[in-house]
Amino acid sequence: MVKQRHQALEKVRELSENRERRALELKREGCKILGYFCSFFPVEILTAADILPYRFIGDLKEPRTEADPYCDPSNCPYLKSCFDMAIKGRYDFLDGWMTPDACDNVSNIYRFWMYRLAPAYTYWINVPNVLDEDCFQYFKRELNFLKENVEGFIQSKITDEKLHQAIDLHNEQRALLRRLQELRKPQPPLLNGSEMIKVLRAVMSLPVEEANELVRSLIPEIEGRKDGIPRSQHRLLVWGPEIDDPALYELIEDLGANVVADDHCIGTRFFWYDVEKMADPLDGLSKHYLGDQYCPRIIRGKGEGWASREQDLKDRFGHVTRFAKDFSVDGIILYIMKYCDLHEFDVPDIRDYLTKQGYPVLHVETDYSMAAVAGLRTRIEAFLEMIS
Repeated sequence: MVKQRHQALEKVRELSENRERRALELKREGCKILGYFCSFFPVEILTAADILPYRFIGDLKEPRTEADPYCDPSNCPYLKSCFDMAIKGRYDFLDGWMTPDACDNVSNIYRFWMYRLAPAYTYWINVPNVLDEDCFQYFKRELNFLKENVEGFIQSKITDEKLHQAIDLHNEQRALLRRLQELRKPQPPLLNGSEMIKVLRAVMSLPVEEANELVRSLIPEIEGRKDGIPRSQHRLLVWGPEIDDPALYELIEDLGANVVADDHCIGTRFFWYDVEKMADPLDGLSKHYLGDQYCPRIIRGKGEGWASREQDLKDRFGHVTRFAKDFSVDGIILYIMKYCDLHEFDVPDIRDYLTKQGYPVLHVETDYSMAAVAGLRTRIEAFLEMIS
């Protein structure tokens, strides 16, 4: 009976724990699959080409035994984990992979991956660092280069009609995920943070129509939920880079708190804003992927009236306090992976900004491993006691 009542949630858990299983089935059916890094990647272009966009996720439980000899010790541990998995053959089902110019660490891993594995197909997307009209037009041109390259890969044209259809499907997915996110507002939340991570892991490994159907079937299950989420004294928001494993949230939940909101690379940055429907679909994609990604690599604000520090901090972090208010958050964790310079450099500014807004803040750092996550228990426990 419990299985029947939570059938969609059980499917999410299975897909989260065995992401490659469905991809391998689709591969045997003739589906082309391309891996990708980062929320800057325009998945709609691959969907329009009838290619499955498959988000790279590392493995906290897998020791990095193959990647380290190729990488500098100061390379991002998440990217090294993905590279390690690729060397071990866990991404052999991919037809190739693509990445935007997200950071220096991605650039390094791209070179190592090309040297060690020589994939049959890869593509690198240049991404501007500033928001102005010239940059949006530049990025639109880069997206057109990507589209043309994918057309060469599939030996077929990607029409504007197909792009508009793909945008509609992915906007539908974003809307469904936002509806699911809303179910974390009640006290206690109807869906906890670790379960939301599992949903996103599953969604990022499925064709968009299949993922949408999964989330659509999950929403009424969660809305009708009457068990499973204990009431918690504390409601937390987590900010940071890649959090693609539920282990951190499970540790927080084990300590009696709930993560009800986030701002990180596979969380709300992935689904919070829709792609605007525009006559030229590449205009909408450029505006969304460059303008709506609140990543530290993007310089926000420019010109007269912007240069005050207060305005700068509001431009960069105001959305975090809006999340905190909307989801009744009483504490914020700044979670950083070692050597993620982009996020680490932002910590002093965001900590000062959030503290002035009245939120208690804890800054933690890990090296993307289960041992590192487990080592945070005492610090998080002390933080929860402090804000009690």
